[in-house]
Amino acid sequence: MLEIRVLKILFVSPKDRKPHSLLQLSFCIIPNPFLNRLMNKRKILVTSALPYANGSIHLGHLVEYIQTDIWVRFQKMQEHEVHYVCADDAHGTPIMLRAEQESITPRQLIDRVWHEHKADFDGFHIGFDHYYTTDSPENQAFCEDIYRQLRARDLIAKRSVEQFYDPVKQMFLPDRYIKGECPRCHAGDQYGDSCEVCGATYSPTDLISPYSAVSGAKPERRTSNHYFFKLSDVRCETFLKNWIFESIPAQPGVALETRPRLQPEAANKMNEWLSAGLVDWDISRDAPYFGFPIPHTGGKKFFYVWLDAPVGYFGSFKNYFKQNQRTQAEIDEFLRPGGNTEMVHFIGKDILYFHALFWPAMLEFSGYRTPTQIYAHGFLTVNGQKMSKSRGTFITAESYLKQCLNPEWLRYYYAAKLNDSMEDIDLNFEDFVARVNSDLVGKYVNIASRCAGFIIKKFGGELTHNISEASRKWFNQFLFCELGEGDTFLGRHMSIANFYERREFSKAIKEIMSAADVANQYVDRMKPWVLAKDSRNDRELHEVCSVALNMFRMLTVYLKPVLPKLAMEAEQFLGLDPLTWKDANSQHRLLPEGHRINDYEHLMTRIDPKQIEMLTNANKESLAPAESQQAAQAVETMEKNSSATPAPAKAGEAGQASASTISIEDFGKIDLRVAKILDAEHVPGADKLLKLTLDIASEQRTVFAGIKSAYDPEQLKGRLTIMVANLAPRKMKFGVSEGMVLAAGDGDGPYLLSPDEGARPGMKVK
Repeated sequence: MLEIRVLKILFVSPKDRKPHSLLQLSFCIIPNPFLNRLMNKRKILVTSALPYANGSIHLGHLVEYIQTDIWVRFQKMQEHEVHYVCADDAHGTPIMLRAEQESITPRQLIDRVWHEHKADFDGFHIGFDHYYTTDSPENQAFCEDIYRQLRARDLIAKRSVEQFYDPVKQMFLPDRYIKGECPRCHAGDQYGDSCEVCGATYSPTDLISPYSAVSGAKPERRTSNHYFFKLSDVRCETFLKNWIFESIPAQPGVALETRPRLQPEAANKMNEWLSAGLVDWDISRDAPYFGFPIPHTGGKKFFYVWLDAPVGYFGSFKNYFKQNQRTQAEIDEFLRPGGNTEMVHFIGKDILYFHALFWPAMLEFSGYRTPTQIYAHGFLTVNGQKMSKSRGTFITAESYLKQCLNPEWLRYYYAAKLNDSMEDIDLNFEDFVARVNSDLVGKYVNIASRCAGFIIKKFGGELTHNISEASRKWFNQFLFCELGEGDTFLGRHMSIANFYERREFSKAIKEIMSAADVANQYVDRMKPWVLAKDSRNDRELHEVCSVALNMFRMLTVYLKPVLPKLAMEAEQFLGLDPLTWKDANSQHRLLPEGHRINDYEHLMTRIDPKQIEMLTNANKESLAPAESQQAAQAVETMEKNSSATPAPAKAGEAGQASASTISIEDFGKIDLRVAKILDAEHVPGADKLLKLTLDIASEQRTVFAGIKSAYDPEQLKGRLTIMVANLAPRKMKFGVSEGMVLAAGDGDGPYLLSPDEGARPGMKVK
């Protein structure tokens, strides 16, 4: 166990040059064995989820890559051996079809997108050690080996599956490429797996008047043999139940005895899925398909893209080590069991199912090491809402950079918001401008800009190490932070390091800005601009500016994982070699007598609110008013209980079905009520649904709503919305849905409807 003891300083020897102001204070010290453990080096393979090679990187994606990059840079500052790899996810039907539309080959498409993605990541200083592609010989070899090992352990099954087949394109259609009329609410132009109007989930074969979204042709039902990974096997279930809740032994440099493999909320979600029962996973797709052919199938069956995507972590890592002349034994140390290494994945919470169930089970039974830890993060909202093209808040990384906004502004803002949970974070542009201008420019950069000129002009750019008792007291107040109540203190660098390690970046930023406040209070109190008016104050002026710049140096160490480019420029200004975390932990935190700094050039400008306005305007898309009122039409159809059904929409006419008029009597049949969301939770196995418990005063209802893509369940609890209260209950495979909540959307939603202030549960909407 970690032992921290409180000691009181009773006497300070003069020869130690320690401040007498420390007398009678209590400090926490950590015994040597723990300090020795901190000095040991970790070996960590770190990955971020692979971006799909069929679209641009946007600000929502960047949450994950910035979070990972900050953590990796912090580990590297501690001189651990860290390898951060990633790749483009380059296979699948969407890529094949897009390449066909552009009259190029899939490999030409993924090569172009790879360079676009890499430029975006470089622009935001994402420091991958290697950025590769899943369409690689290394990845194919790993996929085939994993498949063979699973097959040898009787964990691969072959079964006949009935699917829709496009006779024009001569291909089996994925669910998302089949459209038709919803079998429940009869809304037209719905996908083959779920209805975006009523939230129902179903099989593609349940659709009414289905058609191919690729060619518009009427699909045919055909059977095909598919290959399944037997996740339902008792061996997989037993392994996962142990693996998910297993604690990880402490690693060198981690101030914890044990660590959880998953965050508590992630582990709980995994437990829900385990309790509901695991089902086998279809890992094959039929030709034509852009991907790796499954061995011994004659090129007619291919690995499903979600099988080879996480395996791409291994492919990228092996290619990286091969390029650096590393041996197979060194590669195996990271990829096989038994090595003294760690493998840490950073992912979005929406792909937790793949990374915490399929992936570790595949690895366990194919002879590879399983992940040490999986860190899941939440989604990004902008100004409190889902990113929107019509509002100009669906912003790509490329667009942000083209508008000449500093990428480190966004890195800092995300860091100030991120924690170790799966909560969503919000990019509020007004707060973004205020926080960056106040913290980075007003607090951090301001210290250097106010003091550097005096050092250059009056003292030849040289700092002094000789400081007074009063200044030393300020410096120690800067270096130490209180531990709760009383006079117990801890080195601020240790507190910040602990927050970085645990991914509690917002707490790290708060601690850093607390130190910056002390530095600015010192400068404000000593007023170097006043001292400079009289040469008799030169000694004191030299001291004050030297102490302030030493504080600035320490703040640079603290902020370097978040602001790598700004830190490099600060290092050049201060005349320093690249800073490491040892510089924060150094016994000699003041730079030596006579250390020379360079001429100061302004390090960062403030954000002009007009820049944000230009950014949103540049990203707005003029969306034509939606003509479709499918939701109203669906409600009308269900309430009339008519056997007649509207004609299905044709291919290419998505969202264009016109709504017929209704009478006031028709509208009066719909019982719309104000409902309070008492509880909201994810539905195991459902990609789009949330389970809502609604209070309408007279009773409580359970409703399954297709709003998972837009809302975090925790943010919905306690909110008021509108529901259709007299809709006939619908039995779904997840349970019985007792109504419908209303949401708006024109391809840019859904947006849950809410009543104005003063509305109460149970009120009738008229």
